[in-house]
Amino acid sequence: MNYVVRISKQADKTIAKAPRAIQQKFALLIDDLEKYGPIRKDWPNFSPLGNNLYHCHVSYSWVAVWRNEKGTVLVEVEYAGSREKAPY
Repeated sequence: MNYVVRISKQADKTIAKAPRAIQQKFALLIDDLEKYGPIRKDWPNFSPLGNNLYHCHVSYSWVAVWRNEKGTVLVEVEYAGSREKAPY
């Protein structure tokens, strides 16, 4: 089963300004979310944040935060950026 991944405008803008290596890792994360769904225990520091919200580290200082309502195939990436400014 494939999931549909939507990326917020904010996350898209931030990733566009990120170093190329971060952009590539983010693209790999998006591929994994599409293929395997929102539970990504194989990514560094993956954890559920509650309220159907999840996060993982793309690198030491870059994180991604996404939401998936139970029973749906939609995964919404709400944040991508520095871990210091992450919304959790």
